[in-house]
Amino acid sequence: MKFITVSGPPSSGKTAVILQVIKAMQQRNINVGVVKFDCLATDDDLLYARHGIPVRKGLAGPLCPDHYFVSNVEECLEWGLSQNFDVLISESAGLCNRCSPHIEGITSVCVIDNLSGIGTPKKIGPMLKTADVVVITKGDIVSQAEREVFASRVVQVNPSALTMHINGITGQGAYELSTVFFAAPETDTLQGLSLRYSMPAALCSYCLGEKRIGKEYQMGNVRKIQLGGVEEPKK
Repeated sequence: MKFITVSGPPSSGKTAVILQVIKAMQQRNINVGVVKFDCLATDDDLLYARHGIPVRKGLAGPLCPDHYFVSNVEECLEWGLSQNFDVLISESAGLCNRCSPHIEGITSVCVIDNLSGIGTPKKIGPMLKTADVVVITKGDIVSQAEREVFASRVVQVNPSALTMHINGITGQGAYELSTVFFAAPETDTLQGLSLRYSMPAALCSYCLGEKRIGKEYQMGNVRKIQLGGVEEPKK
């Protein structure tokens, strides 16, 4: 089975792109399933089911969605194999800019939209920098010049990735991306594989449920901002 991981910031158009890609694959009788990861709530699983796409949903709840993903992705792969899918697509929650959901040897996609601003690509870490494919969405809303500048910023951050423009509403470009998905290497296990970059690190008192503010309540992996000298207020 071919396994694809799709990630991206919130509301970048991940689900719309995946639906268009699956539609293109179904026209060639390719059997596709989806695992949808999210934080607190999502109705995307209902959207997939409405299109006749087998889907499973996982909610991270109070946990970091990136850590939740890596703790459950092996079971998701086993589910896909048991369903005899040709392709299994994992869609992440809308992740923070430091998240690292890509796996060595597994085709990885980062979805980012033109409306996020031309400075956004350099703000996104491993999720964009280590992706095999970068999908840029919402190009129909901005000018041609803005599309080109945004794409050039993406290439500066990840020059080795395949960069594609896809319209999640009309499906323009989705067929081309579906060929990339189907050309992905096959896998039957994730054991022994590694993440392409380390996860965000945090294990502090607030991770464990602390809500009170103050140095006396801050324990564990705590990182403080360096502000330098603080001037006395003028009288």
